[in-house]
Amino acid sequence: MSEQVQRVDTLFLHETGDDYLAVAQRDGDRLFRAKLELTQRDAGPRPGRFRVKTGSGEEPRSPDQFVDIARRADRIRISEQTSRRGREELQEMLDAYQQDAKVVRTCRYCAGKGRYSPITSETAIEADGEYICQDCAIRELERELSFNGGMTGAAQDRLEELLLEEQDLDRITGLLGGNLDPDLTKFDEVSATTDEVDPVPVDSLDLHPGVKELLTSRFDELLPVQSLSVENGLLDGEDQLVVSATATGKTLVGEMAGLHRHLSGKGKMLFLVPLVALANQKHEDFQDEYGELANVTIRVGSSRIRDDGHAFDPSADIIVGTYEGIDHALRTGKDLGDIGTVVIDEVHTLKEDERGHRLDGLISRLKYYCEQREQQYDDYGGAQWIYLSATVGNPGELARGMRANLVEFEERPIPIERHVTFAEGSEKPDIENKLVRREFDKESSKGYKGQTIIFTNSRRRCHEISRKLDYPSAAYHAGLDYGERKSVERRFGNQDLSAVVTTAALAAGVDFPASQVIFDTLAMGIEWLSVQEFEQMLGRAGRPDYHDRGKVYMLVEPDASYHSSMEGTEEEIAFKLLKGEMEDVVTHYDETAAVEETLANVTVGGKAAKRLNDRMLGEVPTKHALGKLLEYEFIDGFEPTPLGRAVTTHFLEPGAAFTILDGVRKEKHPYDIVADIELRGEQQ
Repeated sequence: MSEQVQRVDTLFLHETGDDYLAVAQRDGDRLFRAKLELTQRDAGPRPGRFRVKTGSGEEPRSPDQFVDIARRADRIRISEQTSRRGREELQEMLDAYQQDAKVVRTCRYCAGKGRYSPITSETAIEADGEYICQDCAIRELERELSFNGGMTGAAQDRLEELLLEEQDLDRITGLLGGNLDPDLTKFDEVSATTDEVDPVPVDSLDLHPGVKELLTSRFDELLPVQSLSVENGLLDGEDQLVVSATATGKTLVGEMAGLHRHLSGKGKMLFLVPLVALANQKHEDFQDEYGELANVTIRVGSSRIRDDGHAFDPSADIIVGTYEGIDHALRTGKDLGDIGTVVIDEVHTLKEDERGHRLDGLISRLKYYCEQREQQYDDYGGAQWIYLSATVGNPGELARGMRANLVEFEERPIPIERHVTFAEGSEKPDIENKLVRREFDKESSKGYKGQTIIFTNSRRRCHEISRKLDYPSAAYHAGLDYGERKSVERRFGNQDLSAVVTTAALAAGVDFPASQVIFDTLAMGIEWLSVQEFEQMLGRAGRPDYHDRGKVYMLVEPDASYHSSMEGTEEEIAFKLLKGEMEDVVTHYDETAAVEETLANVTVGGKAAKRLNDRMLGEVPTKHALGKLLEYEFIDGFEPTPLGRAVTTHFLEPGAAFTILDGVRKEKHPYDIVADIELRGEQQ
């Protein structure tokens, strides 16, 4: 050791029980660590036993060697954690050898392990009432994360970033137990943005008098996205893709055009949505708002009777329908009359694996229906197509593919705070209860209480959460009948409910004026949310006419997934969603999707099936699909066989159709056949 101590940068002393730890450093490296005992002499405290720690134990050294090291040290530092008596004793001993020492603030964890780690007010992290260095704090955080099941890089990076910002380990580890301190949970804020658009006065519009009177009774000027749409040919019959955030008024674009064209004798309006719940809501809204000007009906699924007893009327002026409901009408040869306007809401559904190809096919088949009607009736001029979405990553490309003018408006009316906290699944309802209470107890500057939408991934979970909320709340999902859903909507609108708990699958169909959105899970069924779905759902937080800002809380369960087929964990998905770019809307076709849509196009268009396939957004391998249809005996030439007609009428993919056929031939119980179909889905 004598050769190693020719020069010492720092000699560090730290009290450990009845003796002291002595550490020598040079150029940032530790030369040795030793145990020093002081002995009281007549002249005061002096070095007594001096033992250098080695790999296998301790090696006794002369006390004079410690004095020699102290004299060679550029600086001597005493830890602040050393007691006042200990500091005085060390300083008295060093004074005897004319050596100065300075008391410094150090990390106790480091000091106890023989590391000299001075800390400042900028670098100190509070932990258990004392201060430690950043490295030790991060190690303690990692230990806590490991105890809680571990986390992926993005979540751990976020917590470490917060740790260095807040300098309080206990507050950060508290996030793992659902800490709701908004200063810690806040991930970012999506600021409000307002594009400069000259508003179009309603009285200047070239509208049918009935529509103009209706609109002027509600407002003097159009909202920006509506004004942009008019400027881009809305009232001239131009097809449009309208991309704008939730609550910016894009739905009225389609309604205004459809009602105007209908009252001007150019045909009825079809307003198409992806979900039954949204169709029910739109049907009710249209009856209330436009019932004096037009007859309104609804078409969902294959049934002619809705669950509230209203029959579908294909001759109505306005038909609100689900994609599948209208597609079923086309596949079964229903006469829908003259269609003047087709509004496709939530058109980004085109990118979904299971439903995207069906919407793609529906659009092609509906266009074919309108073209055939144009050829048959001289007084019918075809339909105007309006596509609506809040979430499209490639709006220009999509507009070109749909042959529509792009109307893009990126305004967000009010800011949205996005928060992240961590909790086990069993802890989440308690956290949600606190958030709901906190929000409902507040009132906006516009006089509205804060209300919450909680999104989760199952109907059972909806009821489980709702039961645990202190303030009045309700579950809301597709399993409720029409009357129950309308009751929830009415009570929420009257501010009698603090929250609704709904399934992520109903995200597009939920139109409650909530100020806060909580993600109980980041899954939709057994699939993780996409960026589009996430943006759609968080966009429900905050309405400009009701609230000053929106709030979004993601309750993330570390290391969780909800099905064995799911890749990644909830905290991984959380930060991908928060940092993710909007995905392009592109429709992909595998063999099953190609066969299904080609069969539907043969059923509707006969020999025109290839033309229908060619103008769809996705690339459809028509020749291969026709070959499979012939092989399966679903078609005979360009006509569906009775089997093929049954398959396309019930939206069956070939594998499911053959499973049913096999079950019928073997005289299986219907429940067993359904179970076989479900099992096929699990295995795919």
